[in-house]
Amino acid sequence: MAHAAENTSQPDVLIVGAGPAGLALAVSLADAGFEPWVLEQAPSANVEVPAEDGRDIAMTHRGRRVLESLGIWQRLPEADIAPLRQAKVLDGDESRSLLNFSAHGTALEALGWLVPNHRIRAACWQAATERPAIKVLFGAQVTQLHLQSDRASLTLADGRRFQAPLVVAADSRFSNVRRMAGIGASVHDFARSVVVGRVHHEHESDGIAWECFRYGNTLAMLPMNDRQSSAVITVDSNRAPEWLALSDDEFVGRVQAQCPPSLGMLKPAGRRHHYPLVGVYAHRFTGHRFALVGDAAVGMHPVTAHGYNFGLYGVEVLTQVLRDARAAGRDIGSAQVLSRYGEEHRLTTLPTYLGTNAIVKLFTTEWAPAKLARRAVLAVSENLPPLNLVVKSAITRQLTGRTGLQFPGGVGRFGSAP
Repeated sequence: MAHAAENTSQPDVLIVGAGPAGLALAVSLADAGFEPWVLEQAPSANVEVPAEDGRDIAMTHRGRRVLESLGIWQRLPEADIAPLRQAKVLDGDESRSLLNFSAHGTALEALGWLVPNHRIRAACWQAATERPAIKVLFGAQVTQLHLQSDRASLTLADGRRFQAPLVVAADSRFSNVRRMAGIGASVHDFARSVVVGRVHHEHESDGIAWECFRYGNTLAMLPMNDRQSSAVITVDSNRAPEWLALSDDEFVGRVQAQCPPSLGMLKPAGRRHHYPLVGVYAHRFTGHRFALVGDAAVGMHPVTAHGYNFGLYGVEVLTQVLRDARAAGRDIGSAQVLSRYGEEHRLTTLPTYLGTNAIVKLFTTEWAPAKLARRAVLAVSENLPPLNLVVKSAITRQLTGRTGLQFPGGVGRFGSAP
């Protein structure tokens, strides 16, 4: 099982960060025959028994397939997996949906699935403990990174030093190790925050997610099981303390006033959490003996539900690139080998990252021309054939993760779900 690393042998890959992306990569690499070591700054309890944090992750078909292939999806409690069958968009003061996405009438069981973040983290850790090749060191604060011609090395705050052919940073969108590698990032501070709280509703949600672009704030109602939804309110960051200070009844009252009436009366069903919104896109994903995965590579705004899924896509492609390199007798840490991963991951993520930021800007701007423009965009996307079919098909494929780009050398086959 995964255990504290001893400096008595040399790993194939050093992964910095034992979050869900870093652990998924460790599991993937172990299954491919590599020996990955994971260095995590936090204490072991934070990873072994992750606390409920209010975040619910929308998994795409491809993201689920990656987790299934690693034996992680199977460890998720079935009661915590909620199918997302339909998504509806409201704008301004509208009470009727202006844009609809649905799995009905398709071969899809659902557009995706919603799973609590802490359940995913726990499942990733459980899967890692069953791979003897994985070693994990907790309380490991990386203070130095050296990328040499024949090896990479990491030095910890306590003076210990570890070496490997390759270092992978998976230590959040504010990655210190990325900075140590001399890789910058484009940072988009939306100056907005989300306040998240569970609510119980009188009627079944029928697996419908609601995205309500109200004036003054955005409300997303994400359908969970047992007639519950995760209410995600996005506001200017200076207003977040106001929402957090509300009593449970006051909070539910505000959500009730903005959510669709089909859910019926609401009641509080859990504590609230608060997160600032910052988008991050690394200037490059690889270098000599170095690579980025997860949020360290791409930190998404949550509105299009791609954040963790992009991390899993990266895990899948990077593992295949390293497996192919080793089979060909090539150096897994060479810049040329790693560039295949970097190029494909950029092709997969950059259009969605830029498109998401544009959507957020349009639908959170309060001046009159923007309100008219967003209403027009929704109307055309829903009602004007054949453009509406093209737009909705493209967006639905992005939501489900069933898209792909062909890449020289065959790596692009990972871009499409079967």
